[in-house]
Amino acid sequence: MSWDPFSRRSFLAMSSMALSASSTFSRAAGKKVPVGLELYSVRGGFTTDPMGTLRAVAKIGYEVVEFWAPYFHWTPPYAKDIRKLLDDLGVKCNSTHNDTASFTEEGLKKAIELNQILGSRYIVCASAGSPQTLDGWKKVAAMLTHASEALRLVNLRTGYHNHQLEFVPIEGTRPMEVIAANTPADVMLQLDVGTCIEAGSDPVAWINANPGRIRCLHCKDWSPNSSNKESGYKVLFGEGVAPWAKIFEAAEARGGVEYYLIEQEGSRFSELETAERCLATWKKMRA
Repeated sequence: MSWDPFSRRSFLAMSSMALSASSTFSRAAGKKVPVGLELYSVRGGFTTDPMGTLRAVAKIGYEVVEFWAPYFHWTPPYAKDIRKLLDDLGVKCNSTHNDTASFTEEGLKKAIELNQILGSRYIVCASAGSPQTLDGWKKVAAMLTHASEALRLVNLRTGYHNHQLEFVPIEGTRPMEVIAANTPADVMLQLDVGTCIEAGSDPVAWINANPGRIRCLHCKDWSPNSSNKESGYKVLFGEGVAPWAKIFEAAEARGGVEYYLIEQEGSRFSELETAERCLATWKKMRA
């Protein structure tokens, strides 16, 4: 039977889907969403003393961590040691950051093994190079779609993490729009708030335009009040121009957020003090 958008049956089906989505977003809005730390924020300490850094991050009060790309070079036994420590600390790893090496045929097998050991749910692509055309970004979307098909079979999912590049239009279309339109709904669109804002896009509008797909946000602030472009990210969480109250409201009412991650590229304080100060601000903001 063909789909008639004006038929009674079609109307009831669409109403049912809308009601289901509304219920899902309402439940998300009513639950406590855990906050974690993207470990790139403490990369100096983690590189030299990963176990000690994890203990320090847990002591500060973070509930979740995300490992960035170097984790991919771990051996399975070492990943098991990391997992045991996480379990002992009561900290979860919900996702990992990856470059395209993790999405080759052999790379995906290794990423799956390591992520299953770590207890991760999402293998996130955080670097796809710098495609110069919309067709190039469609190839990135195809890569994610292919990975999503394999990951579903082992109860994992994939995702894509934006930087500024993905929100800078090419021929009037932002690459993130290409990725969103050409990937299945279970491909997470992990929103890096600071880079979205720096590129001139509205994070709240983006969340509302992609309901149920913004299942994780990198809570990185940004300030334009700097003579040095890089130092725009040196502000602590809450010191920049991101409209956090509106972002949280959209993420929990529409985005389907499952967890937040604070990310810091550096500040006027040490890595761990930066992480501690950001979490303290987070708790005040969310009280």
